[in-house]
Amino acid sequence: MKAGQTTRLLLVALAAGALGVAVGLWREGPSPLLHTELGQRALQQVASASAPQPPADLKIAERGQIVPAFSLPSLAGQPVAVPQAYAGRPVLVNLWASWCGPCIKEMPELDRYARAQGPNGTQVVGIALDEAAAVQAFLQRIPVGYAVLIDTPGPRDAGVRLGNPKGVLPYTVLLDAHGRVLKQKLGPFRDGEIDAWAR
Repeated sequence: MKAGQTTRLLLVALAAGALGVAVGLWREGPSPLLHTELGQRALQQVASASAPQPPADLKIAERGQIVPAFSLPSLAGQPVAVPQAYAGRPVLVNLWASWCGPCIKEMPELDRYARAQGPNGTQVVGIALDEAAAVQAFLQRIPVGYAVLIDTPGPRDAGVRLGNPKGVLPYTVLLDAHGRVLKQKLGPFRDGEIDAWAR
């Protein structure tokens, strides 16, 4: 093995180890650091370092940049252009799945936040990385008042496009009124955390 390969292997191993420690702390009881902007940036760097490389031709959203346009079906099967369909107001995009326990736990908080925003506040959009039938059945049991779009998990899914190549769920991105990435968050929100995070 060449020196460059050995160095890269060691860096990936260290990143994976750090991610394991971070996730372990998070599951044991979320570390306050993971709920800060600095902690989130560090966690995302570690997660990205150990993630598979996204397809070379796929445009990935980055902080401070406008999200490269893509289209997803609504629950009714109609195509929705992201982020253009939500232009004019900030947008909180939450990626989730019906089988993801932490995703399900935070949904009432997302719904509360969405309802409190009214017609001029931040829009909330859920993107389910799941099968449409499973999402529709789930939403029959646990309805939400915000828009839900559907995507198929994989190397080109909305999570990867929005800067989450590791595929950690839940994953949330805050966009400004022009579709520019302001913040990214790996993991669930705690009760009441969204209000301060989305400012």
